[in-house]
Amino acid sequence: MCAIVGVFDVKNASRVAYFSLFAMQHRGQEATGISASNGKKIKTIKNRGLVTEVFDESKLNFLNGNMAIGHNRYSTAGSESVLDAQPVFASYKLGDISIVHNGNLINKSEVRSKLIEQGAIFQSSMDTENIIHLIARSQKERLQDRIVEALNVIKGAYCLLIQSRTKMFAIRDRYGVRPLSLGKFKDGGYIVASETCSFDLIGAEFVRDVRPGEMIVFEQEKHTYQSIQLFEPDPHICAFEFIYFARPDSVIEGKNVYEIRKRMGMKLAEQSNFKADLVIPVPDSGVSAAIGYSQQSGIPFEMAIVRNHYVGRTFIEPTQEMRDLKVKLKLSPIHKVLEGKKIVVIDDSIVRGTTSKQIIGLLKKAGASEVHMRIASPTIEHPCRYGIDTPSYKELISANMSVEEVREFIGADSLEFLSIDALKDSIGNDMNYSLVSFDGNYFIK
Repeated sequence: MCAIVGVFDVKNASRVAYFSLFAMQHRGQEATGISASNGKKIKTIKNRGLVTEVFDESKLNFLNGNMAIGHNRYSTAGSESVLDAQPVFASYKLGDISIVHNGNLINKSEVRSKLIEQGAIFQSSMDTENIIHLIARSQKERLQDRIVEALNVIKGAYCLLIQSRTKMFAIRDRYGVRPLSLGKFKDGGYIVASETCSFDLIGAEFVRDVRPGEMIVFEQEKHTYQSIQLFEPDPHICAFEFIYFARPDSVIEGKNVYEIRKRMGMKLAEQSNFKADLVIPVPDSGVSAAIGYSQQSGIPFEMAIVRNHYVGRTFIEPTQEMRDLKVKLKLSPIHKVLEGKKIVVIDDSIVRGTTSKQIIGLLKKAGASEVHMRIASPTIEHPCRYGIDTPSYKELISANMSVEEVREFIGADSLEFLSIDALKDSIGNDMNYSLVSFDGNYFIK
């Protein structure tokens, strides 16, 4: 779920990368970093924290050059060490190289073990470091050939940006699990980013999505790019991008995320056919679906839960006790609106169930007479291996309880989930989507 950005042939590229990462902060809050090249040398700054915490004017001035790549970290592989922040930088036979990665490599352990046996020394626990070792140890003469050789070793879901002193490579795995879009500036130069919402902020024009299995090569002195189809496409775009990860104003594979979330809410209302006094979203994740549910059902929409957006970063990776406290810190119900009302509460998903339990407790304490939970996605019964930090089977409540048992645990008066078929109808049946969390189809072998 990380954010990656690459900026090519643009003056002060690191500043453009900074604003792009700021627009995609929702994709990762643990660490951030930028590598910039001036054609002779790559400079890198990275640290734990938010984009605005890690970078200031002096650091962006230090990262001079017309090419830059950046990363916001959301950990699925690796620890919380600053060494696990990206970009990953190294000097090797062909010069300087820097890499950012969004996704998860499913054969990372076996590749790492083999590299260690061959004498490689690792500085982090990230799967991304495997790639830089594979490139550095290759005997190919050209960087492009070394990259292709490495890609034939790794397996999993990945979007990669690889930067040398004079070139930038943008790569998407053949399944296209994670989004990656190409944009262009009016005055020349290109940007590649995880989400199109970053283009809107910096004034770039969307060109197209990077195709599954495609490598795009940018080279200094060449004011266009080369497209190479490395692998036969087998699209399985992650459904969770539409359900939760992406910002509502982003467009993925030609589809506006907000409109799809609204459609999910409408399908949920059709499926539920339930009468209540109010429709209440869990902010911010349930807002778009709740609007759709309200419009379809005719039940009035109210923002009866206020979210505090300024809860400290202490709670990003909380213990269970901290999770319980975080709900109270972040969400505050409006008693006057809720008192004596029979309400439908809309959220995007239920993972462990503990957050939903806390929210329902807060709403009933605030005076709601009945709380009926509606979830704009199917039951999550399988862990994801492709870049989402979902828990093990043991921690996934729907892998261990029936819907009725989950309802009882969270304290709702009723509980319904969107069906898999309704989810597919909402996103569209034009291609296959990765539904692994719902149907357990681990299509990458």
